[in-house]
Amino acid sequence: MKSEDIARLAGVSRSTVSRVINNYKNVPEETRKKVMQVIEQYQFHPNNSARVLAGKKTDTIGLFIVSIAEKDNINRVYRNNYFSPFVDAVIDNANANGKYVLVNSIYKTEDYEKIKRSFVERRIDAGIIVGTEKEIDVIADVAAMGYPFSIIDYSPEEIVQMVKKGRVAVINSTDDEGTQKMIEYLIGLGHKDIGILNGRMNTYSGRIRYETYIRVLKEYGIRPMKEWVLKGEFIKKAAAQEVLSMINKGKLPTALFCCNDDMALSAIEVFQDKKINIPDDVSITGFDDIMPASLVKPALTTVRVPLYSMAQKAVDEVIKMMGDTSGNISIFNLETELVIRDSCATVKQI
Repeated sequence: MKSEDIARLAGVSRSTVSRVINNYKNVPEETRKKVMQVIEQYQFHPNNSARVLAGKKTDTIGLFIVSIAEKDNINRVYRNNYFSPFVDAVIDNANANGKYVLVNSIYKTEDYEKIKRSFVERRIDAGIIVGTEKEIDVIADVAAMGYPFSIIDYSPEEIVQMVKKGRVAVINSTDDEGTQKMIEYLIGLGHKDIGILNGRMNTYSGRIRYETYIRVLKEYGIRPMKEWVLKGEFIKKAAAQEVLSMINKGKLPTALFCCNDDMALSAIEVFQDKKINIPDDVSITGFDDIMPASLVKPALTTVRVPLYSMAQKAVDEVIKMMGDTSGNISIFNLETELVIRDSCATVKQI
């Protein structure tokens, strides 16, 4: 059914139907009721393309998932233990608020143009960017154009410096606090030989977790050992290679702090394959608290990132900004939580 059919059945003009659909105030209440009765009776849905051409909103949020580093894994987004639940949470929260979600994958640097193009072509009203890479220039360009969006895992300081003004919400978890609690927990178990399996250092989360690890060790008078700083890059395969190389060199830490759970699970597999017992020989910890963390044997001690709450906040903020043209940068840090399970043990006294 077309809008002209609604007009004919309601006995009004086509422009009146358009004003009712778009909730204009200059429509008599009796006329509005008459048109709405026909719309409900015939389950009429306005054509979205026509709405866009008429300058109306699309009620669509663009979700941009950035995964550039893991080039050899074609399932690096939709079977990812971090990205997949985040996508689900964004869609759930957007749909609950009457919004659609257009999901885009960014697998190479030039794909960042998808963000600007989606706004310019008016396929979306707002955007959410999540990933472990960063392209601040693109974000600054989009912000300068006045479009609203939320971004996850970006440095608030860099965003404020580069963007200065725009409808932007920066949403992170308290990774510094989570890392500090984890390292202090290991120290409390008697560990002084604590290694780290790093994420990518060109990411906000990777950098914060590493810097906090170094700071806390020094605060407790423990010297970080270079041979126990492993470059896992947030990738399971790279993590496995780094752990295997450390084992082959012969000197192991008593505990290994892994900067995400995927790397921790990979490390456990390598240690177990080499008959190194977890946690009696080496304690292992992770970060994120993805679903498999509680299922692996031994169950993984980790830092829980409030992923669902972050997705919900991202959606809530873009919806607010869609109705607010003032240029503000908002910063949110959601609380992490230490989750103690079975993969750590007290250091044996010799």
